[in-house]
Amino acid sequence: MYDIKWIRENAAAFDTGLKRRGLEPLSASLLALDDARRAAIAKAQASQERRNALSKEIGKAMGAKDVALAEQLKAEVASLKELQPQLESEEKAAKAELDDTLAAIPNTPKDEVPEGADEHGNVVKSVHGEAPEKAGGRLFGQNFAPKEHFELGEALGQMDFETAAKLSGSRFVVLERQIARLSRAIGQFMLDTHTEEHGYTEVMPPLMVRDDAVFGVGQLPKFEEDLFRTTTGHWLISTSEVTLTNLVRDAIADEASLPRRYTALTPCFRSEAGSAGRDTRGMLRQHQFEKVELVSITTPEKSAEEHERMLACAEAVLKKLDLHYRVMTLCTGDMGFASQKTYDIEVWLPGQKTYREISSCSVCGDFQARRMDARYRPKEGGAPRFVHTLNGSGTAVGRALIAVMENYQNADGSITVPEVLVPYMRGVTKIEKA
Repeated sequence: MYDIKWIRENAAAFDTGLKRRGLEPLSASLLALDDARRAAIAKAQASQERRNALSKEIGKAMGAKDVALAEQLKAEVASLKELQPQLESEEKAAKAELDDTLAAIPNTPKDEVPEGADEHGNVVKSVHGEAPEKAGGRLFGQNFAPKEHFELGEALGQMDFETAAKLSGSRFVVLERQIARLSRAIGQFMLDTHTEEHGYTEVMPPLMVRDDAVFGVGQLPKFEEDLFRTTTGHWLISTSEVTLTNLVRDAIADEASLPRRYTALTPCFRSEAGSAGRDTRGMLRQHQFEKVELVSITTPEKSAEEHERMLACAEAVLKKLDLHYRVMTLCTGDMGFASQKTYDIEVWLPGQKTYREISSCSVCGDFQARRMDARYRPKEGGAPRFVHTLNGSGTAVGRALIAVMENYQNADGSITVPEVLVPYMRGVTKIEKA
């Protein structure tokens, strides 16, 4: 959400930012809407001021016993009073049109974000480790073709898509026995890592939220089709970013309390409306999945530093799991709606022989804070300022499960449990067919 005053004072910079997003200039049309809003306000104010002045004149006329003039003035006041609802309606309509237009415009990318039209414009920031099937890797020399996770899970009899389809339709799965435990272990391991080592506060938030919460993070109105809505009007969260970020909505925090770092392990729900025909096999793109979310609330001066810190926290999980991955800086055409800058972590999947996103860490500046009216009181005094918000996956549990299964598979179809997860598996070191 943008400050129209800032757009008026920085029209060229605003249009340049939109151009980098692949959008046409909008400052002129937005300022015209703002001019219409201002004109409506001025018209309503002028009418009210005229009524106030006439009321005084009526008093004078009555004092002078000029009944005719008093009646004439009263008639004009009555006419203005009848007109007032229309003027107020015009003012509200002008404001709503401006606000609705502003709400649909994505955040402006930072200057250092690479330009590009789509994912092909993303830039490699760093690479960690080697693919396990290459020389020195854990699968090297075993002389077998790595399978995809669903092939492994179905062969083990512990991953059932057919029954899930009977229960719920496509894009659902039933996990059983040790693979179900492995999924739970991964989520708990991630949560423990972020709370005990990275200083995040664990939260167990609601899974259903109101319109304002979804609007606050930028998912409404633009991405309504990607969400599930209940019969009560609540939205099922697509990520706990929604709830964690909104913990500071409509509030003014003391600067001394910042940064605030929150984490949660929750189910997430997405309609995947824009992904018809993509990743229909397996668990890569589900309607229901679990994710460990990271959210930071900080000051403008610290947000860039916090972004790098959040990325390091997400990377630490994959390093502990000894997974090969790369970090990508997303280009202007591939960033999320609310993001100023985004890093994607892409983990290597031997079964697919490709990298797939497992975490996305974004800094949003004050974009979400303006939509939520989330501010802080500077320690040096002065007027409250908008906070900066950041969010990231720390990481997606289902995709981490996929990565562990494919990277730790053996020639006989069994799956070795990563050393760091063995305590969470009650000592089980290998998953085999029952």
